[in-house]
Amino acid sequence: MTNSQATFIVNLYRGAGKIAVRVFLGLFAFITIFPFIWSAILATHDRTTMFTGGINFSLGDKVISNYENLLKIMDFWTGMLNSISISVIGTVVSLVFCSMAGYSLAVFKFKGKNAIFAIMIGSMMIPPVLTLIPYYMVISTMGLANTHVAVWLPFTINPFGIFLIRQYVVASVPKDLLEAAKLDGASALRTYWSIVVPLLRPGLATLAIVQFVFLWNNFLQPLVVLNSPDKMVITQMLRSVQGVPNTPWGAVMLGTTISILPLLTIYMAASKQMIAGLTSGAVK
Repeated sequence: MTNSQATFIVNLYRGAGKIAVRVFLGLFAFITIFPFIWSAILATHDRTTMFTGGINFSLGDKVISNYENLLKIMDFWTGMLNSISISVIGTVVSLVFCSMAGYSLAVFKFKGKNAIFAIMIGSMMIPPVLTLIPYYMVISTMGLANTHVAVWLPFTINPFGIFLIRQYVVASVPKDLLEAAKLDGASALRTYWSIVVPLLRPGLATLAIVQFVFLWNNFLQPLVVLNSPDKMVITQMLRSVQGVPNTPWGAVMLGTTISILPLLTIYMAASKQMIAGLTSGAVK
């Protein structure tokens, strides 16, 4: 076998491997996004066309009627505004506190730091459903039942967020830069705000996406503490109409599709910083 033939065979195998990888990734990407595409298609049908025959990938003409039914069966836009306010406020507050806590655990030295960090990591292994009853008792004792504060406040100090920011500070913030700021007379707060926070933008973007998605999709806690229709979040409203007779599934699918849009918006806004944060360690 000549060198040219060997090179041709190697390139052929490499090309086939690249094609196989792309096909494999494309297949799994399609499997991931198919439920969202399917819900958008079902949002254009009603019960009569949705459950007759086999799987139908054609678009229907019931979007307007489904939207009218959606507004009849629930106060949809009130639920959307409630979810947006809870998710935005909770995410912003969480970014502030988690970044401060993660920065402190990564930079400062104080007694009990390792124990605090170990307890915090251990708390991540507790299933959230086990804390549901203590959560309700604390919220009721504080007089926060049936308020939006009860939904976002307990999750602003997020162990995962603190861990993420701490690891990012350790990996991406040079200690020499912090020492130089200290020699220049900058206080700890000034160093954090003017030097550390700009360097943490990729990590904060990652945490923002994770926290916003969690608060938006949160169902158990709002179900426990929110009972007024004007206080309910969109996940509660969409679930509350799924058990009634003759459920207007077209309207429910339309509401589900619209409720996904804020998640896509926050991901599109922060994805570039998130990807930069995930790849910064490899580049360094």
